Amino acid sequence: MLRISDLTIEYSSGGYVVRPISGLDLRADAGHLVLLLGASGSGKTSLLSVIAGLLTPASGSVQVGDTEVVGLSGSALTHHRRHGVGVVFQAFNLVPSLTAAENVQVPLRAAGWRARAARDRAAELIARVDLEDRAHHRPADLSGGQQQRVAIARALAHDPPVLLADEPTAHLDYLQVESVLRLLRDLADSGRLVIVATHDDRLKPLSDEVLDLTPSAETTGRAPTRQVLEAGEVLFAEGERGDRVYVVESGTIELARHRDDGTEELLTTVSDGGYFGELGPMLGLPRSATARAVDRAVVIGYSLRDFRDHLQPSSPGALLSEAADATEAWAENISQ
Repeated sequence: MLRISDLTIEYSSGGYVVRPISGLDLRADAGHLVLLLGASGSGKTSLLSVIAGLLTPASGSVQVGDTEVVGLSGSALTHHRRHGVGVVFQAFNLVPSLTAAENVQVPLRAAGWRARAARDRAAELIARVDLEDRAHHRPADLSGGQQQRVAIARALAHDPPVLLADEPTAHLDYLQVESVLRLLRDLADSGRLVIVATHDDRLKPLSDEVLDLTPSAETTGRAPTRQVLEAGEVLFAEGERGDRVYVVESGTIELARHRDDGTEELLTTVSDGGYFGELGPMLGLPRSATARAVDRAVVIGYSLRDFRDHLQPSSPGALLSEAADATEAWAENISQ
């Protein structure tokens, strides 16, 4: 089973702090196939990396079975990576010079298995993914779906109770997708916990549970909200999820981004009649900056669809174009 509590993930990118996951809770049990659904940048791969012990979160708890993953080090961390989870990478990551069977042997030999035992285990797993007739072919001679099945067999080398698959169908055509998805479903049905990160919501019928990391921004029926902020008060923080676009009725709002040295960079200020916070809801991404009142300010929060009606752009593309123009102007000011 998997238990995640109040998980926040942060990392440095280009001198800035990126927080794709904030305060996440998740429970998943053996025998289930769980989808992590979300757009690029929503934190799917980061979450898989934390579960696998490849990335250390800023805070929170990740428990796989009886093992608390956060804080593991040394031999305990190595044991978790080998025996607690199996990882299927988006780009397959097969060794080009090795055959399919030899690629499956790699983690076994790295763990100290004798050659004969590793060959026997690899043959068993190659059969499990229905590739006996391709066992002695190198990756270049395999289709994308066959390479993905080899990658799954390799991830199962140490029989981990949890299998993590990052966009397992991203490079496959529809003929290859079916066999890979059937295999993942079978692995869950046999008692393993399978967690699949994907941006493709067509996989929903295959799953037992769906964790949508992209907030819905098209909700209507919620009246606009009017908020009064005192000087220094934060409306939303960088990394938070939100489905509201804000128009400044009065006062001034500053948008600032955290740098990895602990300082803040002022991106822009928005005053009477201006708007901000549109790209997160539009693209399904976390907030990319913190919005804070410079002085006493009043803001109106709209759903994205209602905001479009309020602004009356010619199309959703016009809204994105205006946001891009504002970003370009900010960048030009910074360069000067």
